Amino acid sequence: MAISVVIADDQEMVRTGFRMILESQPDIEVLADVVDGEAALAAVAEHHPDVLLLDIRMPGLDGLEVTRRLSGSDRPRIVIVTTFDLDEYVHAALHGGASGFLLKDASPAMLVEAVRAAAVGDALVSPAITVRLLREMAPKTPDSRARRPSEPLTERERDVVRCLARGMTNAEIAGELYVSLSTVKTHLANVQAKLDARNRVEIAAWAWESGLAATTA
Repeated sequence: MAISVVIADDQEMVRTGFRMILESQPDIEVLADVVDGEAALAAVAEHHPDVLLLDIRMPGLDGLEVTRRLSGSDRPRIVIVTTFDLDEYVHAALHGGASGFLLKDASPAMLVEAVRAAAVGDALVSPAITVRLLREMAPKTPDSRARRPSEPLTERERDVVRCLARGMTNAEIAGELYVSLSTVKTHLANVQAKLDARNRVEIAAWAWESGLAATTA
């Protein structure tokens, strides 16, 4: 089945460009493109898309508030579209449940990758952006208020999380640690359960906040 997408951005050129790129893919279907947050919520309620490409800065209801309102459901997966530049709203959106980030000048291939990754619950979107954002927004010393896992992470799980926090894909983590891809996925699923995290970006955020990302194995 095709991955269904709604695009929300107040710039017509951005919406048109994203739609053209995504509709050129046989496995992606754009159900609607809308101009603001209120329209995004309405489109999600009407179409129930798999993925919502969401501009963080829109007049009226912004992307941050839309993300917050949709955070209680598994669908849609939200990919934030941003100009980055240390936008503090992006950090808040991450904690609100966004699955990833995409620069507005990203390549067509990156846009398609973002949608496909989000649709399967992954967040392999511009990992360098995510890492840079998390690193610069993280406290200088471990935050004692960072969530505590329901049970301690194993040493191998900690290794996997460190790699994830550096922006590695599952395949790259497998190569780095000399384990299979399925083993990496199993470790990440265990960590996600222990942290009660919604996605891998939230795991990465925890790694930086808790200080784990800054430590060596």
